[in-house]
Amino acid sequence: MKIAVPDLISNSYFPAAAAVELGMFKEEGLDMSLELIFPVDKTLEVMRDGGIDFVAGSAHSTPHAFPEWRGGKLLASLGQGMYWFLILRTDLGAKQGDVEAIKGLRIGAAPLVDLGLKQLLVESGIDEERDNVHIAPVPGAIPGGAPGKVVNFGLAAAKALEEGTIDGFWANGMGAEVAIRSGAGTMVLDARRGDGPPGAFNYTMPALITSDRLIESDPDACAAAIRAIVRTHKALKQDVSLATEVGKKLFPAEPAELIAGIIERDLPYYDAAITPEFVAGMNQFQKDVGLVTETVSYEQVVATQFSECWT
Repeated sequence: MKIAVPDLISNSYFPAAAAVELGMFKEEGLDMSLELIFPVDKTLEVMRDGGIDFVAGSAHSTPHAFPEWRGGKLLASLGQGMYWFLILRTDLGAKQGDVEAIKGLRIGAAPLVDLGLKQLLVESGIDEERDNVHIAPVPGAIPGGAPGKVVNFGLAAAKALEEGTIDGFWANGMGAEVAIRSGAGTMVLDARRGDGPPGAFNYTMPALITSDRLIESDPDACAAAIRAIVRTHKALKQDVSLATEVGKKLFPAEPAELIAGIIERDLPYYDAAITPEFVAGMNQFQKDVGLVTETVSYEQVVATQFSECWT
């Protein structure tokens, strides 16, 4: 079987990558390989078309490939809450929580990921056009402009910030950490930990996603995949140094040394459950940004028959 992530050198979908590298899928009876397919819209399309079995990606993005949540479902959470950070150039002198500092700036963000920032700005009273905020893909982040090729968005964003081709970025914790450590960037928004409007926490989460087709044809594999994620959460909580072990297998040297510290901050959010409150908040966000037009039920979004596997 195959599981794909849209960003690999990152904490965002790390439990899925760690479940492969630590043998958790294998212990649950699944022969699972890991792929990187960027960006998340492409990842989901490949799953829809049968090229992979599972996606570890942003929950809100699912309707891109499965309109109005028809044909795809969330199996489990990889971590609670919206998990991206707004990093701005250090020389701007912005303080954490100061969303107004984004006015007049060029911000790098990946497709579909950018919607979280756009709606956060709307709810904070900032108008992209009026306030001259330019949100676009990071220059060079998609090699040759071709979706699906290997890229690590957070690291690409940190590099672009250091080179001055963007004024800030909205991306994962690894990109944020690298930019802050280099001195090029300053943390301005961390929605998971309370920055921005209160509803932003439930815009999205990193999730284990699959197709209704697989749920119907191989429910045992779906249950086993969830159990593997839960085992990985537990293992990392018991020994976060396992993150370094995984990082050394998958990452270049610098991010491999950083990953355990980043994962340690994420551990309080490692809970595989997906609540009705989250789904309601995400659905409202999806309607606000035009990803769906309908109010969807909890059962339309979540494969609830596997909920006992969350614990």
